[in-house]
Amino acid sequence: MINKVEICGVNTAKLPVLSEKEKKELFVRVQAGDQEARQEFIYGNLRLVLSILQRFNNRGENADDLFQIGCIGLIKALDNFDTSHDVKFSTYAVPMIIGEIRRYLRDNNPIRVSRSIRDTAYRSLSVKERITAATGREPTVEEIAKELQISPEEVSMALDAILDPVSLQEPVYHDGTDAVFVMDQVKDEKNIDDSWLEKISLKEAMRKLGEREQYILNLRFFEGKTQMEVAKEIGISQAQVSRLEKNALQHMKKHL
Repeated sequence: MINKVEICGVNTAKLPVLSEKEKKELFVRVQAGDQEARQEFIYGNLRLVLSILQRFNNRGENADDLFQIGCIGLIKALDNFDTSHDVKFSTYAVPMIIGEIRRYLRDNNPIRVSRSIRDTAYRSLSVKERITAATGREPTVEEIAKELQISPEEVSMALDAILDPVSLQEPVYHDGTDAVFVMDQVKDEKNIDDSWLEKISLKEAMRKLGEREQYILNLRFFEGKTQMEVAKEIGISQAQVSRLEKNALQHMKKHL
């Protein structure tokens, strides 16, 4: 949905691109209270919002909603931008827009978090965004805690509590052929020999595989290693491990 051409009635293919010189000139007029310049400045930076929306492509959220929230972050960035910091507007605006979208997603998260913890998390993120915009780097947990006058443990706990759940089907790597998903990197501590091999007779099917495929399946399912661990052990890429594993399982199904 985020890749569609028209969002909120805006034809994204026709959005203008402002040069840094044009932005500076418009910003001077905005500071002087010129509302026409303000609208032109916002419209000229909508491509920045669109580029950020790509980060949230796999959330299943409505693109129009995210775009509107991103525009709120853009407007807040414009209202708070200070040229004395000697940073580009886009550098300052990006964390503001991302923060606004993340707040929206957290507020609409089905997993409920207590109000006090959520407030601490929001204040922590606000401090993080402010320090990032001012220094050009992300602050440490200790720096955030010092600013809020609370312990680093409270900051970490609050930020962890509002993290969005990740789908096991979310891709984490793609080499142009097969994608590697979160579930491929999860180590299974329970469903190994006792619960997998005892229920299904696999020995005959495994004998039909090549030596390398047998070795990979043994490491993956009998020793419970992740694809990344297997890749490091046998000296190939994780994508190759994923492909070999899938092909081996498909081949085994024909003999079960």
